[in-house]
Amino acid sequence: MKIVIAPDSFKESLTSLEVATELEAGLRRVWPDADYVKVPMADGGEGTVQSLVDATGGRIVKCAVSGPLGQKVLASYGLLGDGRTAVIEMAEASGLPLVPRADRDPLRASTFGTGELVADAINRGVDEIIIGLGGSATNDCGAGFAQALGVRFIGADGTAITEPLGGGRLDEVVSVDVSGINPGLSRVKVNVASDVTNPLTGETGASAVYGPQKGATPEMVQRLDRNLGHLAAIIKRDLNIDIAGQPGAGAGGGLGAGLLAFTNATMKRGVELVVAATKLDEHMKGASLAFTGEGRVDFQTAFGKTPAGVAASARRHGVPVIAIGGGLSDDANGVFAHGIDGLEAATSNPMPLEVAMKKSREYLQNAAERVARLIEIGQRVASASAETASSAPSAPQTGSSVDAKSLNGAASVSLHPVAKRNKPVKKALRAKRTQGLTRAAVELSQRRRQRLQPTLSS
Repeated sequence: MKIVIAPDSFKESLTSLEVATELEAGLRRVWPDADYVKVPMADGGEGTVQSLVDATGGRIVKCAVSGPLGQKVLASYGLLGDGRTAVIEMAEASGLPLVPRADRDPLRASTFGTGELVADAINRGVDEIIIGLGGSATNDCGAGFAQALGVRFIGADGTAITEPLGGGRLDEVVSVDVSGINPGLSRVKVNVASDVTNPLTGETGASAVYGPQKGATPEMVQRLDRNLGHLAAIIKRDLNIDIAGQPGAGAGGGLGAGLLAFTNATMKRGVELVVAATKLDEHMKGASLAFTGEGRVDFQTAFGKTPAGVAASARRHGVPVIAIGGGLSDDANGVFAHGIDGLEAATSNPMPLEVAMKKSREYLQNAAERVARLIEIGQRVASASAETASSAPSAPQTGSSVDAKSLNGAASVSLHPVAKRNKPVKKALRAKRTQGLTRAAVELSQRRRQRLQPTLSS
């Protein structure tokens, strides 16, 4: 039996590979001889680089780059096992956790460091770059990112602005010059992993929705929004690219817009990119069962998160899917309508989060074993039902169905109640039954027939 294990990471606790390893250990207690295929997964957010590196046998590359406020930071990105694909999380170089809470300022914060990571990957000869947008400290429309790759933003004095641009200075730009852009960008395929569909500006734009969590006051939000609109208008005029209303342009503080303007970027759901990069569909071929999971499973799990992507891949190959979460919300059963066939929680009783995280390895193993034992019970019941059905007379039975597909060598049988026709009662038997009735019942029956007789004769 082949079992695919493709979970997301459990944030601040275990990587996706570690989760998969513990689930395998629990399943082996019941199915020691099964063929287990571990495929670490992610959805384009935190942990995507590590998951894809683990899944493909790749490696981590470290670079000293500019942080959001210009400070030097040691950032990492992944080179996948093929050596031709780089995976970059913008949060590594331009993320909110890199800025102390008291210093957060989206007017100054820049994506310059993310551009430096992309430049390093291009210099290593990659053919494809996957960029995850999320967790940014920035609101600069990707201007800093573009500067790091050779784009020149010209000020009112006719010279290029040399300092990394933050969202507060975008209104100083009067023109854009891409003549010196890194030539490698034209040959590298750029895929943007983002589930955010916010436009660049407006009530649902980057500044209004995400600015406050980056330290923006209401006055700053208005200024940032105006500045994003200003730069978008300059880009439309000079490059003939309209980024303002594009879905996802507001992702990453507007880096989505910058990628659309200065690269050949394509926006995709993060989990879809990870499914493709890990070749999950290939692994699903011939599998009997698949396991996935994340730190907490709720109804939102069905929309764009890792378990949903794994379930979609499994459905394409007819493989049942079970999700194991660190915890389950009250509405978790909603995922059943979206391709996930079974659920289990790693934590078997209420407990503090720190306890669950400390013992997460043990709990995951035990949860996997519980699921496997329930499946074993189902197989035995199905096998016994199949034997009973096979030993019965071979007369045609309406309403029965048998599914011959097997899991772990046992037939899976689905039996439905068999509809039987009522046999007519013979007159002699009917008379005998009538004699056994009380006199009152017989009289009552006779009176009812007399009342109905005129109707029946007419």
